Amino acid sequence: MAQPYVLVLYYSRHGATRLMAEEIARGVERCGLEARLRTVPPVSPQTEQSLAAIPSEGAIYCSQEDLRDCSGLAFGSPTRFGNMAAPMKYFWDGSANLWANGSLIGKPAGVFTSSTSMHGGQESTLLSMMLPLLHHGMLICGLPYSEPALHHSRSGGTPYGPSHVALFDEGQPRLSDEERQLCQALGKRLGHLSLTLRQGA
Repeated sequence: MAQPYVLVLYYSRHGATRLMAEEIARGVERCGLEARLRTVPPVSPQTEQSLAAIPSEGAIYCSQEDLRDCSGLAFGSPTRFGNMAAPMKYFWDGSANLWANGSLIGKPAGVFTSSTSMHGGQESTLLSMMLPLLHHGMLICGLPYSEPALHHSRSGGTPYGPSHVALFDEGQPRLSDEERQLCQALGKRLGHLSLTLRQGA
C-alpha cells in the first residue's frame, strides 16, 4: 500500500494563501503524515499555452493523480467576489473523470481562503469551495469552537475553515498568531481523520 499523504492544494496570487498552505502542511506533518504541497497555474486570456509545465518557483502544479491518490485534502484559494479564484475553478472543472470513478469518495477535506478586506466574502468563498468536494463525495472537515484561536482572532478564522485578511497597505503578507494556529489545527484534524479513516477501511 502506498504511503498516505494529505494534499495541500492552493492557488496564491500574492503569497498569503501560500503562507496558509505551508502552516496547514506543518499541522499535517505533526500527525506523522506527508503533506504534499501543490498549486495550479493561472488562467490566461490567451488562447495558447505560454507557461512551462513546471513553475520556476514554489510548489509544483497539481496533477489529477496527486488528487486521486491523496488520503485527505486541504483546498485553498483567495477570495474572488465571494467565490474561489478562476484557476481553481478550472482545475476542478477538469476532475470529472475522478468524479465518475468515485476516486475521492469518503476522503476528508477542508478549505481555507484569504481576502484583502475584512468583509471580502471569506465565508461565502469557503462554503462555495465545499461544493465540488461534496459532489466528489468527500467528508467536509471544519474547525470546531474548541479551538481557542477562533475566540480570539481579530483578522481571520471561521468554523468553515481558516481565513486571512491581507490588507492592501501591509506590504508582504503576514499571518497573525491566531491565523497560524487555525491553519495548523486544520492540518492536524485532516491528518488525524486521514489516518483514522484508512485504519478503519
